[in-house]
Amino acid sequence: MKNSCLKLAAAWLVILLFASFSLAENHEYYRGKTVRIIVGLSAGGGFDVYARTMARHMGKHIAGNPTFIVDNMPGAGSMIAANHVYKAAKPDGLTLGHFVGSLFMQQILGRPGAEFVATKYEFVGSPIPEKTACALNKSGGVINMDQWFSAKAPVKLGATGSGPIVDVPKILKAALGLPIQLVVGFKGTAEIRLAAESGELAGACWSWDAIKSTWAKALESGDLNIVLQAVPKALPDLPKIPLAISYAKTEEARQLIQVGIHDAADIARPFVMPPGTPKDRVQIMRTAFLATLKDPAFLSEAEKSKLDVDPVTGEGLEKIVAGLNKIDPATLAKLKAVLD
Repeated sequence: MKNSCLKLAAAWLVILLFASFSLAENHEYYRGKTVRIIVGLSAGGGFDVYARTMARHMGKHIAGNPTFIVDNMPGAGSMIAANHVYKAAKPDGLTLGHFVGSLFMQQILGRPGAEFVATKYEFVGSPIPEKTACALNKSGGVINMDQWFSAKAPVKLGATGSGPIVDVPKILKAALGLPIQLVVGFKGTAEIRLAAESGELAGACWSWDAIKSTWAKALESGDLNIVLQAVPKALPDLPKIPLAISYAKTEEARQLIQVGIHDAADIARPFVMPPGTPKDRVQIMRTAFLATLKDPAFLSEAEKSKLDVDPVTGEGLEKIVAGLNKIDPATLAKLKAVLD
């Protein structure tokens, strides 16, 4: 009996020592290291601004205080970055990806280019759900929905290769019959703003949070008008701007807007880690991510940059992406026809 007790005590001692070593190792892992955030769109746009603001504050919420840097990897509507994080980035806890979340839907729809399985990413979180609004330059002559519906020529909207900035106009055109000509291929919203200001485009539909932070001067001067918001409930900043779904005249139109725009909003701006990243490092990042979004210094900078904060947790993103595989087949087929 005495020997058994001694053996049990020795076994527990080994376990405790191993656990202590593991905790110490995890605690020190990030010390002196650099974490790279790969942003799938060009510098100066909304994705880039959020990532760089996060990068300036996130390290202090991780033991060891690692340095965070941002690398832009634009192309194919951020598909290049998504594929890189999935296939090429080491699963060592030192890489985050921040790209257009509608790529997950594209993979479900079987659209070409996706070299990943969405559910295999490790999800860290999202700073905000997508709150899409359509912004049109005053010089284009369309400043409200009546003018848009009655426009004699299609209204030119700019877009990158994928994401809500592409999908929302396609769905609005199909569901509401809005005259839209989508001009795809811009590397980011900074280029779209320049094209709109030069008269090449009328505007675009993308995140209201990004519009008001990166296109503030045009909004304040009245040169830019928000004419429509593609959200289920009017945003506090835009109480008098009409909702896209209020113009839907059929159940099919309402379903397209609900599934293709509203349901996709929460996953639109994910931060992810490569598949196979150790779970403890994923949890470290998830905890630091949420802590950063509550950090007074971060919030102060976010307010100055007009960045809203309404986080979606990593666990929440994981659940939503898993649910994409359960969309009603008929609705999925209609959505595929519209977005192809």
